[in-house]
Amino acid sequence: MYNPPLFREDRPEILHAILREARLAILVSAGADGVPEATHLPLQFAAGEGPHGTLYGHLAKANPHWRALAAAGRARAIFMGPEAYVSPSFYASKKEHGKVVPTWNYVAVHAIGVVEVFEDAARLHALVDRLTNHHEAPRATPWAVDDAPGDFIASQLKGIVGLRMEIATLIGKRKLSQNRPEQDRHGVVEGLGNSEDARDRDVAALMQRGG
Repeated sequence: MYNPPLFREDRPEILHAILREARLAILVSAGADGVPEATHLPLQFAAGEGPHGTLYGHLAKANPHWRALAAAGRARAIFMGPEAYVSPSFYASKKEHGKVVPTWNYVAVHAIGVVEVFEDAARLHALVDRLTNHHEAPRATPWAVDDAPGDFIASQLKGIVGLRMEIATLIGKRKLSQNRPEQDRHGVVEGLGNSEDARDRDVAALMQRGG
């Protein structure tokens, strides 16, 4: 990921928060034909396991990517935070000299590490329990894996493989108009804050909090 120093984010608490808040990640690894393999999947972050934490998830056994992951032994997980298109019309400097162009503000974290793929039924059951409880927790009446018949769950587990990735490197980027003059940044906050798109307003709120 291209990451100029002005946009670089190294604070562990910020990086960890982005990993926890991301709803879906992209897992990328080397492919046998030289073209990277990629899978969209939820990954749960666990701090305190390894130098930068550990990611947990699972893939369908029918997805050939898991074999590429096992062969490569390493992967990159990409997590996206808030993002928004920034119009040149937001900038105060547009009125001054007009030398402005569109851009995109966004937050992203890349996690790189060693991958373990496993098929053990007990580990898979524990993993599915863990992921389900995490995502069901906000619901008033959470669904639990044990709500389904045991034999049905056992059959479903045969169709997935587990994934554990110990993070060796975390790369954080928060591109939030830090390269623009203060008046331009205020214009971006105002422009995005008045947008009808909630995603734009999320970026404005993040910028207002100091990026």
